[in-house]
Amino acid sequence: MTDTYDDGTIVCGPDGLEIHRYYFPFGTKNVPYTQIQGLQRIEIHGLWSGRWRIWGTGNPRYWANLDTRRPKKKAGFVVDLGHRVSPVVTPEMPDAFESVLRGRASLGAGNARRMKGPFI
Repeated sequence: MTDTYDDGTIVCGPDGLEIHRYYFPFGTKNVPYTQIQGLQRIEIHGLWSGRWRIWGTGNPRYWANLDTRRPKKKAGFVVDLGHRVSPVVTPEMPDAFESVLRGRASLGAGNARRMKGPFI
């Protein structure tokens, strides 16, 4: 197991989670691991799951970073920061991302808020 993750868009580095292309036009959201309260894996498929949403949201509770490859992906993650808006990310290697983030943020498998896959 590695203790870092970097697919060019999402980085789990030594100090925190970096979500590139989050803010307009291409700003990065930096999140210290201590701010992450939970992580929920979601399956993205169909019209309402956000699979076709390249950037932004249709639901003000979530925000998806720019990812032009999202329509080809099957899994995403809601990162719970304890705020009104939660980032949604779709890493290239979901299992590796989840393992590294849970380890770095000290999240157990059951430390995510329970919710149905959101409309984004």
